[in-house]
Amino acid sequence: MLKEDQHPESQTAPFTLEMMQREAEERISIINKEFKRGFDFLANHPSSVTIFGSAVLTEEDHYYQKARELGSRIVKETGFSVITGGGPGIMEAANRGAHEAGGESIGFCIDLPREQRTNGYVTESLKFHYFFSRKVCLSFSAEAFVYFPGGFGTLDEFFEVITLVQTNKLHQIPILLFGEEYWRPLDTFLKDSLENRGTIKDGDRKLYTITDDLDTIVDTIKNDSRVIAGVRRRKS
Repeated sequence: MLKEDQHPESQTAPFTLEMMQREAEERISIINKEFKRGFDFLANHPSSVTIFGSAVLTEEDHYYQKARELGSRIVKETGFSVITGGGPGIMEAANRGAHEAGGESIGFCIDLPREQRTNGYVTESLKFHYFFSRKVCLSFSAEAFVYFPGGFGTLDEFFEVITLVQTNKLHQIPILLFGEEYWRPLDTFLKDSLENRGTIKDGDRKLYTITDDLDTIVDTIKNDSRVIAGVRRRKS
């Protein structure tokens, strides 16, 4: 079977219509199973905060320490589950804080050619083959998104969510970017290169909040009307 990023033309033998149909059926089967498992799993965790960030930052890093503190505070002060991609770095830190606080610490992991280990602080986890089905489940029951500094994966997840919220494909919920030093240059780029050219609207940059203050993040999760409305929707 072709990998997610493998094109039929990379195969040595001709990729026939029959092979394409068989490949499509296999992929659809995997995708259906991943969504079914993910949605069934999330039914038991209706209120959560999803935290994104780098897989390479270590325990000594400032952002690791802050993510660990935030994971703990979310559990203690809101009672919500903490969901991450289940790997090392910021994901580990957030899961660690939630685990140490006695809360639900969830990891949605991904199969990679160089296998990404699941961190030791998740209380429950699921593994996904496809990035896109994993991203759907990471966002499906979230009451808020928190982004720490990261690489291409973190930025991909940020731009996907901001696009879904901008186009009303996802409920308006808080999108919180922790780390002024990291996120402010991106915000400047979005203003100078996109907003000033009219390729995004004037209000689009208000869809997210950049902060260095964990109190701001926790207070938003506890008190923002969009979060409160989301919790009510899930209980109704």
